[in-house]
Amino acid sequence: MFFEPDRLNFFRPLAGKHRGVVVACVRALYERLHGPSADYGQNLTRDGLRDLLLPVVQESRQILLMQEEAAEAAAGSALVDDDLIPAGADDQQSSSALLRTLLRDGWLETFGDRAGLVTAYRFTRAGKLFAEAFWAIDRRSARTRQRNVRSCRNALNAALRNVDAYDLIDAYDYAEKVISDLSEGVDYFQELVRRLMLEASQTPWDGFMEFLDRFEKEFKKQLTADSIERHRQAIRDVIARLHSLEQDKSRALEEQLNDIARWASQERQGPSTLDWMLDRIEEMVEAACTTKHPELIKAMSVYMQRAASIVQQALMLRGGQTRQAYSVAIGKTAKLSGDAQDALLERLGAAIAPAEIRLLDPSGFKLRSASQRRKALTVTAQPKVTRDARLAAAMYRAEADAFALSNDDIVHRIRAELRLRDRPIRLSTLPVATTTDVLNNMQVVEAVRGARDERLTVQKLPSKLWNEFYAGDDYQIEMKHDTE
Repeated sequence: MFFEPDRLNFFRPLAGKHRGVVVACVRALYERLHGPSADYGQNLTRDGLRDLLLPVVQESRQILLMQEEAAEAAAGSALVDDDLIPAGADDQQSSSALLRTLLRDGWLETFGDRAGLVTAYRFTRAGKLFAEAFWAIDRRSARTRQRNVRSCRNALNAALRNVDAYDLIDAYDYAEKVISDLSEGVDYFQELVRRLMLEASQTPWDGFMEFLDRFEKEFKKQLTADSIERHRQAIRDVIARLHSLEQDKSRALEEQLNDIARWASQERQGPSTLDWMLDRIEEMVEAACTTKHPELIKAMSVYMQRAASIVQQALMLRGGQTRQAYSVAIGKTAKLSGDAQDALLERLGAAIAPAEIRLLDPSGFKLRSASQRRKALTVTAQPKVTRDARLAAAMYRAEADAFALSNDDIVHRIRAELRLRDRPIRLSTLPVATTTDVLNNMQVVEAVRGARDERLTVQKLPSKLWNEFYAGDDYQIEMKHDTE
């Protein structure tokens, strides 16, 4: 899309030696048109645009000269000798040249201002997307999106309570941002580690204090109140309840989603947009919990270890320099003689006079007795596993496996039952003669939903299921036949 006729040279302003001032101008334009302090009541005319770009060009004049000198000095440089700013042009001419370049290459476009009867300027769609990226880089620390997990959970609860598709779309958006927030934290700690390796000769106090401040304001909440582990099960429960909505509510929510989220209808896999969106939310939350959250903790741990080792090394070097001072003083004293030696010793004596020396009492050091040494060795010995312990572990595994049924086996069994009866089956009509039958019935709804088989459908019924083993909601399971 970026190489169609209207955007054939879209990236040309960013490929030359004046790309730094181009980015600065684009960032200033985005701040004026779409930033927090943007004036939406007045369009940007040519005079206003030139007045906006002029101070940016003036501030970047020194940077431009440095870039030109570096490009000339570097043989085989990849910088393109562009014609964005003519040689010898003043600040006014440079701002006009940059304006013409942004218009020509598809970053800006003109439109008619009916109120003022003048020509106004605005970003093109592609120009706005890239300008927002440049603008957001400098405002990275100001963006606080650390309530996404709780927001996802609250939006799902609102969708369940109000049966509103807008709340469900908000939950989908928050779930997408969960992974991006965790990835941003991982990148932040990896950047801190790289900075430590580059500046290993200096003690990283500034970076460490910045980390402590950001940890207190941001990562502390992300690892406690906003922890993905804390809200994971609650999000699962709400999604399961949304899957089990009554037929009329589910149909209404499906119709709303198809009306206001047409992009979801195009991206979905399966006949239901509601089921696809709920499955995607659960998959994103699970991926954040099992992948990105451990990566964030690991990256933070690596940074803390590296920072602690460098700080410890710096303290040891400083202590070594302090001890080396005594050796230097002794060496200088040995080289002098007579009055010069006496004068140096007097100065050293005056310097170390306030020092206080304390010696350790030798009686405080005691060797361990033979019995204490044997006791220490027995504590570190590997414990021996007895036969009773192995038998108890085997019994525990057998009991756990006895109540674990394969979802594939349950789906295969319910398919055979549906083919045999040739009609939908109610959960309450399934047999409960044996323990296996009871376990199958309790797990069949989950197994069918997890099978991802479009022919099998599960529908919650308004009636309840009661038997001597358990009580709950009744469901109807149906298998649609292939029609050609």
